[in-house]
Amino acid sequence: MAELCVRSVLVTGANRGLGLGFVQHFLRMPKPPQWIFATCRDPKGQRAQELQNLASKHPNIIVIPLEVADPASIKAAAAKVGEHLGDSGLNLLINNAGMVKPNFLANETLESMTQVYTTNTIGPLLMGQAFLPLLEKAAQESPGSGLSCSKAAIINMSSYAGSIEDMYVWDFGQVVSYRCSKAALNMLSKCQSLAYKEHGILCVALHPGWVQTDMGNAGSFKPPLTVDDSVQGMLKVLSSISEKETGTFLDWEGKVIPW
Repeated sequence: MAELCVRSVLVTGANRGLGLGFVQHFLRMPKPPQWIFATCRDPKGQRAQELQNLASKHPNIIVIPLEVADPASIKAAAAKVGEHLGDSGLNLLINNAGMVKPNFLANETLESMTQVYTTNTIGPLLMGQAFLPLLEKAAQESPGSGLSCSKAAIINMSSYAGSIEDMYVWDFGQVVSYRCSKAALNMLSKCQSLAYKEHGILCVALHPGWVQTDMGNAGSFKPPLTVDDSVQGMLKVLSSISEKETGTFLDWEGKVIPW
């Protein structure tokens, strides 16, 4: 199996849960990335303490403030990343930041739908647009004609809850705004895969499993997966996918999930 070997990676929502897990796992790689751009809404806040502690010990972690629901914040973050990278491109963009509102269909609101959709769907759209020049640059720097995550890729953290065909754990939680936003994110991932293929960029939607995070633990059941197992599995998947998988919806073990 090919080793995931990236010079630079950006992870949104990197202060906790899966985002922080990705940062920790990238650090543990035999050849860690030269640049790990770890973004979150409030890097100086209490909830980013663990990330700040890591960054103080590892100079390759660059913590950047980023609100994915704010186009100006995204633009500023892209400029900052570009400054650090200089003439190099960005290999891997992991759109991990997300939110959930535990609403039933009966009490779903305009505000809730809009807020969740803005973060979970529009955020990754705007991130792809803003970081396209840096991803494109990374693809041009990499030899070979194929697509891979070591070359240039956008990974959208989706959810099985967005599968229209399967309606995963409906009885456990309707979470309508979350399901709709993830179904839309899957369509966005497909659109990005078609539009960005000519730029040499691979795009996939990834279901991390039902994970023990603040978001995963929101219900009354304990999720079966640890952050560690999920991230390890996803990195294994990322190291093995190529142009055959661009535009697909996969889980943390590499299995195809029905749309």
